[in-house]
Amino acid sequence: MEKTTPHLPIVERDEWLRPAEEALNARWTRYTERKKDIIRASSSLTDYANGYRYFGWQWDASLDGWWFREWLPEALDVYIFGDFNNWQRTELRLHKDRSGVWSIFFPAAMYRDRLTHGSLYKIHVHGHNGWLDRIPAYATRVVQDETTKNYTAQFWNPTTPFDWQGDAFDVRNIGSPLIYEAHVGMAQEKEGVGSYAEFTRKVLPIIKRDGYNAVQLMAIAEHPYYGSFGYHVSNFFAPSSRFGTPEELKELVRGAHELGIAVIMDLVHAHYVKNLNEGINELDGSDHLYSRPGEAGYQQYWDSMIFDYGKHEVEHFLLSNVKYWLDEFHFDGFRFDGVTSMIYHHHGYTDFDCREKFFDAGVNEDALTYLALANDLIHEYRPDALTIAEDVSGMPGMCIPTADGGTGFDYRLGMAIPDFWIKLLKDIPDEEWNIWEMWSVMTNRLPDVKTVAYAESHDQALVGDKTIAFRLMDKEMYFHMDRASQNLIIDRGMALHMMIRLMTISTGGQAYLNFMGNEFGHPEWIDFPREGNGWSYAHARRQWSLARNGFLRYSWLGEFDKAMIRLVKKYKILSSGYAWNLLMDEQNKTMVFSHGKLLFVFNWHPTASIPDYELPVPEAGRYVPLLSTDERRFGGQERQKTDDVHFSYNVEDNDGHLWPKIRIYNTSRTATVFVRKR
Repeated sequence: MEKTTPHLPIVERDEWLRPAEEALNARWTRYTERKKDIIRASSSLTDYANGYRYFGWQWDASLDGWWFREWLPEALDVYIFGDFNNWQRTELRLHKDRSGVWSIFFPAAMYRDRLTHGSLYKIHVHGHNGWLDRIPAYATRVVQDETTKNYTAQFWNPTTPFDWQGDAFDVRNIGSPLIYEAHVGMAQEKEGVGSYAEFTRKVLPIIKRDGYNAVQLMAIAEHPYYGSFGYHVSNFFAPSSRFGTPEELKELVRGAHELGIAVIMDLVHAHYVKNLNEGINELDGSDHLYSRPGEAGYQQYWDSMIFDYGKHEVEHFLLSNVKYWLDEFHFDGFRFDGVTSMIYHHHGYTDFDCREKFFDAGVNEDALTYLALANDLIHEYRPDALTIAEDVSGMPGMCIPTADGGTGFDYRLGMAIPDFWIKLLKDIPDEEWNIWEMWSVMTNRLPDVKTVAYAESHDQALVGDKTIAFRLMDKEMYFHMDRASQNLIIDRGMALHMMIRLMTISTGGQAYLNFMGNEFGHPEWIDFPREGNGWSYAHARRQWSLARNGFLRYSWLGEFDKAMIRLVKKYKILSSGYAWNLLMDEQNKTMVFSHGKLLFVFNWHPTASIPDYELPVPEAGRYVPLLSTDERRFGGQERQKTDDVHFSYNVEDNDGHLWPKIRIYNTSRTATVFVRKR
């Protein structure tokens, strides 16, 4: 009898993937074979990803001194120099082994008083691109000289190691992730760069008070250009020194944990800065150390360099980087930036209009193997950790376990959602909004693909784009956000801002994300200091005082966001599966759906307010409103009574079936949430 090959679970669950089964099998085999090779050589992924414990500065107790190591296979000569040897470039030469690792030993007896905590250093590399002063790839601290603006590595060896005792945070205890995305540097109100310490002291309490249970930190790894938002990384093992010390970042993480807040790092492994002075590009003198040679190693759309994910030393570097942040800083997971760019040689600049595009020659299979290994490593080392993929393409299997043939992420970003809201607000008049399309975009996801829903991205807050609040209210925000002011544009903007966020969180996924300040409609765009604005920090900050000002409408938006988050947490909406569509009234732009134990009614019509509006309910009973975007506490008119009780009654259909219904005052531009009482 002929033996049949069992199907991968990913194919068994999705008939659409049957024609691509051969390609999926090949992809899975590629990953499993690579993992077997790693385990054969290193026992486990966790042991394999220890590059940060071998390269760079490592104390050797048996020899009583420090080793310094760096992988530079094509370098011709390598020296190390710094303030410990009066910056003599060619005094201390490293020795090269057969694997291309250069090393030197510093006996404590000779260097105890010279190589001290805070010492500055660089390596002097002779390669095919000349003699260059460089920063090592495994540097754990990099600082900028205030006068010259040049970056230099720093020997970081505090006398007392950071005390993590008592920090046993488990992400699984937070429930469904409610993520507050933040940038440490611009999280303060003053004009300047915020610090880890300020964030811990001032911003973490805001996040806790607002009800979010996770913070996603941008721009953590060192980057030379502040305005890159942290996405052009130069030093992958060095937390950005412009925000403070590594210990202060650790204090931030521990402080978040004490408040019950998970800390997710925005991890950039999709590319790296092309700068020679600050980064790892051409570090050994070749153009193919961490990248493929020539144009294949360049990301032309981002003007940066691409990792060669198929090279084992690069894989080791990146996996070690993943473990480093989990181990040394106790991060609770990662949002992997730029996954679409990683997994396609065309970097996603195409239409994904057919199945073949996910399996053709345009796919970077090495990158997919790396991402699967990274997810395995993260979940092996920290079983509770979260991983989120920023992939706009919809690559099949992204959030399927690696054992089932997938890439292993826990969540994907619902990137179609903010794009949809932009299109709607920008191009279509209110009265022409298609509520069926709205419903489709919000709920269009596979059941086993957990999605992080978000109404707007951090990119919309940048100069040249618009947040939802600014797109709705524009310049009127500067003149009519006073509570005493009367303005129809502001009234519309306030109502839709709340409705859009409530619609997104109640239908869009199993997790939710908000960029700091957007919850209260922050009016200012983000404009990092640059020559064009006189190197000003006026727009590289968050004006928290606006949300606390009892005379301005921003506080109403902030209060609604808090109430919305409390409601979603209390009734476990994000973990209650899909919303269930009960009614679509195109004429009155009204949608009714149930989700978990709650009933949601959205009237998107700009003017149609309908008394005694009849709508179906999931079960018979008494329905009472829990939350309405039209409540006075949120700046609304409160046209519906918040203490009304709506008793259900049965209506017979044409087939003789009885269906429970209620009547409400269905007011225009209002979303109301009801709960059934027995």
